[in-house]
Amino acid sequence: MTILIIGIALWYAGHFWKRALPARHAAIGDKAKGVSALILLVGIVLMVIGYRSVDSYDLIAYPAFLKHINNLAIVFAIYFMSPGPSKGALFYRMRHPMLTGFIIWSVAHIVVNPDIASIILFGALTLWAVAEIIVINRAEPTWTPHPKGTIAKDGMFLAAAVVLTVIIGVIHGLIGPSPFGM
Repeated sequence: MTILIIGIALWYAGHFWKRALPARHAAIGDKAKGVSALILLVGIVLMVIGYRSVDSYDLIAYPAFLKHINNLAIVFAIYFMSPGPSKGALFYRMRHPMLTGFIIWSVAHIVVNPDIASIILFGALTLWAVAEIIVINRAEPTWTPHPKGTIAKDGMFLAAAVVLTVIIGVIHGLIGPSPFGM
């Protein structure tokens, strides 16, 4: 569990150190992006290793239909993490579609993984995304929405999200549990 928590801490550090230590970040200059990327990469590796190494058990039994709701939520998560909301007509006024998609993704994983390791990992990632939205909104209170796009763009990116969900689900099933129940 310690490795998992260190990975999560590095994820937070890699994202927040620019705002927490602005002078140090500025002193590093352009290399700061590389430092952030390295911190995040190490954090992700530690989260994966830590998560896979924890002997965890389900705290509750969830109904089987939640797997289908999870998969639908993942379609929307991938859509929100795509350029769709900023290019389409439905969500072009949304300020943080990518972070919203991340929140949907992490909450969906908590719903179908009611074990302590998943609750810690995906709960911490959900809290990070919410904190990121708050920090960005406070640092940059004024914001101009993207120009309104077309419904066709929304449809195109939603169709792409469905295809990506299937591809990611197949890969997920090859390296871990299948999200499709196969």
